[in-house]
Parts: sequence; structure tokens; C-alpha cells
Amino acid sequence: MADVMTKKHTHEPAITIAKRDDLVWWKAWLIRLAAILIGFLLMGFVSMMLTKVSLGEVFSMMIRGAFGRLFEGGKATMLWKFLQETAILLCLTLAVTPAFKMKFWNCGAEGQALMGGLGAMICMLELDGVTPWLHTVLAVVLGIVFGAVWGLIPALFKAWYGTNETLFTLMMNYVATQLVAYYVLIASKGLTVIRPVETGALPVLGNQKFLLNILVVAVTMVVLYFYLKYSKQGYEIAVVGESQNTARYIGINVKKVIIRTMVISGAIAGLAGVLLVAGTDHSINTHTVGGLGFTAIMVSWLGLFNPYIMAAMSALVVFLNIGAAKVADTFFLNSSYADIVAGVVILFVVGCEFFIRYSVKFRHTKKEARS
Repeated sequence: MADVMTKKHTHEPAITIAKRDDLVWWKAWLIRLAAILIGFLLMGFVSMMLTKVSLGEVFSMMIRGAFGRLFEGGKATMLWKFLQETAILLCLTLAVTPAFKMKFWNCGAEGQALMGGLGAMICMLELDGVTPWLHTVLAVVLGIVFGAVWGLIPALFKAWYGTNETLFTLMMNYVATQLVAYYVLIASKGLTVIRPVETGALPVLGNQKFLLNILVVAVTMVVLYFYLKYSKQGYEIAVVGESQNTARYIGINVKKVIIRTMVISGAIAGLAGVLLVAGTDHSINTHTVGGLGFTAIMVSWLGLFNPYIMAAMSALVVFLNIGAAKVADTFFLNSSYADIVAGVVILFVVGCEFFIRYSVKFRHTKKEARS
């Protein structure tokens, strides 16, 4: 009897997703840079259709919006503003990062910064009879303490009662906003704005209003990097973030780590509030932080919890917001245009992380012969 050959088709899933081994760092960054470039090009072409100008003109306008005419020999006024906004966003991003590494989802940087600004404003307005330098020091200290206390409260409830820190910190943002609104109403005697106050304000360095803010945030970034990477407390934060049970097994006091880390997180956010109130505005209102506390959450994740990468991501977000706003103002586009531009580019950056961590394979058919 002749052998009969049969063919059997083995079907695989249409798409197979598998976790890949860690990519070489430069390949991962090439993917990220490619994602940013694609996002820019996509929004550039959309902007071309909306504005009827060339792609080069769109990008040129965004650069002028962020940096002014610095590259054309103009003044660096816009550059300083760009660096200031980047510094404040970075400071708030640094604030949430220690908590995030511990897997404590601190969504309250907005409120912690507002409370820091409130502490500084109270000291600037209410404190009399002290020397100018001491007045400034007390404003800074009180602002940092206010922010630290606002971070301590949800940490205590989480450590001792297991409350949901995400909801707790979110709700405290609203409490902080109402406290600031109440203080502004009292301090301004019924108005909605406190006139700029110079007593207790931070000094101006080199005739540049924002220079001190930028330097303070730069120092904070370096200190936090070494704290998280090389200190014993930074190691404890990482272990608690990986597994609280493992942390307890090796003798780490988890409650203590949670409380200490959130005090640090709140203090850095409070510092951001101090820089905004005592260093920039010399006043306070409910919009002083302007939602940057929520943006900082996204930037911290985009920066992979690395302070130096977060600095680059902060600059990218600020550039997109300011540059796109310039395009929108010039061509009378919808006010949401800047948010859409920033959102689309960031969406590409977030999406590329999937392809860095996972490989995608498409279906193919294997043929096996049996006799």
C-alpha cells in the first residue's frame, strides 16, 4: 500500500506579544527619539492644514514662541521664562517621584505646592519686625513645612489605616485650594487678588528674576538623584516599592519609610510653591500652580523616575505648550490647540514604551508532513 502523505496546518494567534529582553540603552532611546519626531511631524502636518503655512514656518513659530528671537540675536527674555516654567514643572515632578518609586500614588502635588505657597505668603504678609534676610528665610522654611505637613497627612492614614492614597491626595488638592481662596479673601479684604508683596521675597540674582529659582531646582534635582540612587533611605524606598513583605522580612520599617518619603515629597512640592510665590509672583491665588502638579505625574512616568531624564521631559512639555500656544494665538486657533499638540506628541512617547518592553510577531503557518 502506497504511503499517503497528509499535510496538517498548525495555526498560531494572529498577533503574538511577548516581553522582550532589555534593549540596549541606545536602541531604546532611538525608539523614543523616533516617536517624538513622528509626533512632531504629525502635528506639524495638521498645523499646516489649519494655518496654510509651511512646515518649517510652523516649527519656526513654535521656537520663537518658546525662546523668543534669541537665535536671531534678540534678547533672552523668553528663554528665561521657558527655563523658569521648566524648573517649576521639574520641581513638582521631583516631588512626586520618591513616592512613586515607593508605589505610593501621590496625586496631591498641586495641593502640596499651594500649601507651600500659602505658608510663604502668610509669612511675607503677617510677619513684622524682623530683618529682611530672616524674613525671607522664615518664608521659605514655613512654606516647605506647610508642604511637608500636607504630604504627611495622607501618609499617616495610609501607614496606619491602609486608606487609598490616590483618592486621599486628590481630595486634599481641593481642600488646599479652598484654604488658599479663603486666605486670599481675608488678606485682600474682600478682593480676589493679593497685591504683590516684596517683604520676605527671594532675592534677585544677576538682574535675572528667575535665576535663583532655576538654580534651586537644579540643586534639588542633583541631590534627589544621589539620594534615591546611593543612599540607604533611597534603597529602602526601592525595596518597599518592589514588595512590602520583602521589606518587612529584611527588617525595614515600612510605615516609617512611607511617612518619611511623603514628608520629603510634600516638602519638595512646598518648595515649588515657595519659588512661585516668594520668587516669581510675590502673591498667591488658587491658580498659582496652574495644574502643573497634575502634569508632573505624567512627566515623572515619562522620565522613568530618573531626575535627569525628567528634566528633559519637562523641557519638552513646556516647549510644546508655549510653542503651540504661540501658533494658536498667531492664527486665531481654538484655545485647546496647544493641549492637543502636547497630548499627541506625548501619546507617541508613551506608546513607544510598549515597543521597547514587548516584541510583536504576526501569524505565520507551519506545515508538518505525516506519513
